[in-house]
Amino acid sequence: MAQQIVLQGGGAFTANDELDGRVLAEFPGYVAILPTAEAFENPDELIADCHTWAKRLGATIKVCAVYTRADAREESFAQIIADAGSVYVVGDSPIHLRSTLKDTVVFSAVANHQCVVANAGSAAAMCDPMVDPRGGAFALGLGLVRGIAVITESEKWSDDRLQRTLGLANTSVAEIPTGAALIRNDQKWSTDGTVILHGPLPETS
Repeated sequence: MAQQIVLQGGGAFTANDELDGRVLAEFPGYVAILPTAEAFENPDELIADCHTWAKRLGATIKVCAVYTRADAREESFAQIIADAGSVYVVGDSPIHLRSTLKDTVVFSAVANHQCVVANAGSAAAMCDPMVDPRGGAFALGLGLVRGIAVITESEKWSDDRLQRTLGLANTSVAEIPTGAALIRNDQKWSTDGTVILHGPLPETS
């Protein structure tokens, strides 16, 4: 199955309109929104931004309120994702996203989708290894993308923190600032905006 995965550095629904517009044009249909990684912050604010974004870009959205493992086992949410033109995984807690979605029907629907856009901490969680934001070390991620870790919102990282994380890496690492993205489109990698790569991009299959 051809699949496009877009790993955005940050600014969900506010800083990526040009790229989002291209995604929506290429993958028509409604957009499934998965705000799982924002469960302990303010998902209502993020969802409000999403509705404003959808109106601005002329998109139709369906929000999947998946915040717990029980939610992630619901076939109804998995079906909404499967039937969408694209799925946006948003929110800033990769640890919560991983622990909630791992080995669930909702993650299976995401992993098998034709177009997955993940932003900020959610993008980090899609990778294996995953950068743990609590200290910048590496942890087990969801593995939708393997062989590279991403540092999202990299403009917020101090040089010392960045160098410590890179020093721990045994894999390639991409720095993705807000407004930029690393994209895997089936057999090809590309970047949108200023993405800094440390090491080669993994082979696609």
